[in-house]
Amino acid sequence: MRIQLQYGQHGLPIDIPSDHVTVIEPRFLPGLPDEAAEFQAAVRRPIDSAPLKDLIQPTDKVALVVPDITRPFPAHRVLPWLFAELSHVPRENFTIHLGNGSHRLETNQEIEALLGADLAAQYRVINHNAHDRSTLELAGADPDGQPVYYDRDYVQADKRIALGFIEPHLMAGFSGGYKAIMPAIADIDSILRYHNAARIGHPRSAWGVLDNNPTQEVIRHNGALLPVDFCLNVTLNRQRAITRFFCGDVIAAHEQGAAFCQQTAMIACDRPFPIVITTNSGYPLDQNLYQTDKGLSAAAQIVEEGGLIICASECRDGFPAHGNFRRLLFDHATPRDLRHTILSPGFSLFDQWEAQIHADICLKARVALYSTLPAEDVRRAYLEPIGDLNAFIAAAIDRVGRDAPLAVLPEGPQTIPYLTPETNAT
Repeated sequence: MRIQLQYGQHGLPIDIPSDHVTVIEPRFLPGLPDEAAEFQAAVRRPIDSAPLKDLIQPTDKVALVVPDITRPFPAHRVLPWLFAELSHVPRENFTIHLGNGSHRLETNQEIEALLGADLAAQYRVINHNAHDRSTLELAGADPDGQPVYYDRDYVQADKRIALGFIEPHLMAGFSGGYKAIMPAIADIDSILRYHNAARIGHPRSAWGVLDNNPTQEVIRHNGALLPVDFCLNVTLNRQRAITRFFCGDVIAAHEQGAAFCQQTAMIACDRPFPIVITTNSGYPLDQNLYQTDKGLSAAAQIVEEGGLIICASECRDGFPAHGNFRRLLFDHATPRDLRHTILSPGFSLFDQWEAQIHADICLKARVALYSTLPAEDVRRAYLEPIGDLNAFIAAAIDRVGRDAPLAVLPEGPQTIPYLTPETNAT
């Protein structure tokens, strides 16, 4: 069977020598025939909210928050429509905040790619830096009473608009909603507390779970410390075309979008698989190994204990170089050693949450990676480097037997498989 994997910017075809392949991908929805017209309808007849134009006065200072370059949100298409809808507000009244969270700052080239060269030049852009307290201002307190800081211009704004992309999320249940704010424009200490080991390890901090999800609860509490006046969320298909808009009240719009996403992007499986092939959905999501854990986690939902996950993720940006993810992996000989450190009382280091997820996946299954990373670095991350992907797949099938079932997630975490309760009970 020949399958096209999403890998980098151009994709990657593979040949699987088996007749027992289950391809798991989201139900394909065509893009909206007129995205601009659908945008206009969505913001003029929003969910549980007044129309966007009626919420914003000409004198208001308006903060817009958009996802960073690791997300496929089409800001360069959406923002011109938004500015046209709010044409009664002077350009200088807007700030565009890049929701980098604890990720590295965007380069000028990335900002132009994200927003479009004209918008990047014409509007004030805040390249969020979670580590620079001088650019942040107190917004309130988290559920434990600890201070939460956001970008100063966001805190001081008269009106706030959160923009995002709804997809299943490995900790928060679904992206979108208040996640545009928390952790996207928060200080590093707040992000660390939000990602603590107990919360990340909680069984309801999981794909597709919103209710009683302790991670989502912190997102919503912290995100609502200051009023968010309008939420603008989209869903996308594999071609990055917009399939729906979910606009209006943050909670109501997000929950409607998540329900829609659950119907189209979560697939029930009646058995685990000895081999699961996955990706990280191609560029821009597969830029580094840190993000690639989303694709690995998707595969881990249905791989047998001790089975094999084969992942194709370009990782053009390395681990990445910034942050502590690479160091946490390299400083520990085994995933069990790493997990022991992270769960030690009092341990706290940013990026530990992704290292914790990475260690848990590697403890469940053998993991092999096809990427541009150096082979030795891949091994030090507890993964097996792949040179010839087709040959590796063929050899893996030979080991388990040609009659063994195999699952493929060509779009990685754009589709989240899960085992039915009956399967989990056996």
